[in-house]
Amino acid sequence: MKKVTLIVALFLALPCCLIAQRRDDDPDEDTVPRRDVIDLLKGAIHYKPKPPKRVGRRRIYYSLLPAPSSIPGGGVALLTSTNAAFYMGPRRTTNLSNVSFTPSFSFKGRFSFALRSNIWLEGNMYNMVGDMRFVINPQYTWGMGNGVPDEQRQLLGNNYFRFYETFYRKVRPKWLVGVGYHLDWHSNIGIRDNDSLPLSKFVSYKYGTDRSQTVSSGISLNLLKDSRQNSINPQAGHYFNAVFRINPTFLGSNDNWESLYLDYRKYVHFGDERQQNVLAFWGFYWTTLSGKTPYLDLPSIGWDPNTRSGRGIDQNRFRGKGLIDLEVEYRRDITKNGLLGFVVFANANTVTKPDTYSFTGLHPATGLGLRVKFNKKSGTNIAFDYGISKYGSTFNINLGEAF
Repeated sequence: MKKVTLIVALFLALPCCLIAQRRDDDPDEDTVPRRDVIDLLKGAIHYKPKPPKRVGRRRIYYSLLPAPSSIPGGGVALLTSTNAAFYMGPRRTTNLSNVSFTPSFSFKGRFSFALRSNIWLEGNMYNMVGDMRFVINPQYTWGMGNGVPDEQRQLLGNNYFRFYETFYRKVRPKWLVGVGYHLDWHSNIGIRDNDSLPLSKFVSYKYGTDRSQTVSSGISLNLLKDSRQNSINPQAGHYFNAVFRINPTFLGSNDNWESLYLDYRKYVHFGDERQQNVLAFWGFYWTTLSGKTPYLDLPSIGWDPNTRSGRGIDQNRFRGKGLIDLEVEYRRDITKNGLLGFVVFANANTVTKPDTYSFTGLHPATGLGLRVKFNKKSGTNIAFDYGISKYGSTFNINLGEAF
């Protein structure tokens, strides 16, 4: 806990070393005084920034966070997250678009690169969602179902490349349908703790564990409803996404397999709309529809599209042919100007048992977090989250909310 306290204190001060752009006479300024890290920086160093960059007539609001964060497989990496948020149309009719770039590295040879985008065109007529990642990062694996005890876990190495791109078109108010392409490529797969132990024997699963490389290349059919205006920090509305994915061998997959992902989120706002006072709910069901899904592509906690599920539980701790995760979080401002806030959260997941589609018992976790407003224009918070469960604890720093 002393280490956690030290890290929090250090990186609360860190944003004061960052410079971002803001124009004081922005006509979209809130009617009540709002404060963020950019305002503090301007007051501290008497800096008068230039107007934000524009896309045509539209401004781009930047947020930047260099910070250490715990990573799967153990240890700490330097994480640098940059987020650019902008509107591609009138705010009343168009959701906030954002692009994030997140590289990280550690002195133990772990490296990751992520470029993600969520672009809404004018009137929300089209939505384009992209996710590209490259990761060199050994991760612990516990097997399937409830998994083995921590002392029996194995460090599994693999290099991972992901390329996802989905295009949506509005068909009814708030409803969009889409088609996507998805590539998951794992290479250099092997247990690092014990070279004599085959992965297939450890996890008792034969697909994707008897080779050093797996490829899953497929297309998806998608249904989306999103009434949140700001996905970085939702204040109200709800979200639903259904993804049916097909991975045929003629597109390069090792085996034919299919999966289904269902995601629902609800946000309830209380009181003054200018103050953060939100109760948020999140639940998703993720399942493979084939027995030939590679082991590293099976549903696993912490591997949802945003990799933010199961705070308080290590990524990969629970894996199976099916996964259900339920989460709830309460978000509230501490200061009236919105600079500081807090969250309290709880989550629970269950996965299928090995070789069956019956579910284990629930695996619960809980925790709390501190929020520091970095950019009030995009609503972007610096999120410090500490989660705890009977399986361990996690401490993470990110830009934006978990869901």
